[in-house]
Amino acid sequence: MTKKDSLYFSNFIESAEVSCEAAYALRKILCDFSVDTLPENKALLHEIEHKGDNKRHEMTNVLVRAFITPIEREDMLKLSQYIDDVTDCIEDILIRIYINNVTGIREDSLEFIDIVIKCCEAMKEMLEEFPNFKKSKKLGELIIEINRLEELGDDMYVKCMRTLHTTSTDPLEIIAWREIYEFMERCCDTCENVADIIESIVIGNT
Repeated sequence: MTKKDSLYFSNFIESAEVSCEAAYALRKILCDFSVDTLPENKALLHEIEHKGDNKRHEMTNVLVRAFITPIEREDMLKLSQYIDDVTDCIEDILIRIYINNVTGIREDSLEFIDIVIKCCEAMKEMLEEFPNFKKSKKLGELIIEINRLEELGDDMYVKCMRTLHTTSTDPLEIIAWREIYEFMERCCDTCENVADIIESIVIGNT
């Protein structure tokens, strides 16, 4: 692999690391939840999201100047965008908590965010393996693992929504948490989008 090619793959890994950082930060915010510190925590998570944007911009700027790329530039742009979408979705969870004026965290949301973290960690591991995509057997296993985790996220979404609608009588709480759970599920979906484009790239280049 050339030094230039290495730069592309490193960017993908670093972008996934930002997604993991955002997921870890959100887990801590939810565990130590306080309405008083919500504005500063929202700003903290936005700083992390901005790092993800910068990684995507870096990729775009390099691809604009590149003459030859290791894989189709359209695929690389799409992959970069999908990884950034994961970080965006994580920030969106906290934004929904903020704008809906949530004052307490439901216990099952912590279980749900743990699934999101596992999705992000598996995505990062998959991107670390991605440079070896022409020979790697582990890459396929990681794609399958992300698909499995996404299905766990779907099941968790159904469980959380069922519990919400059978235990809460406050319509505002129901509206707020429906949105929050939807964005948690969307985080898992976006990780699967990353796995899907990786799988597509592997099929198209081997």
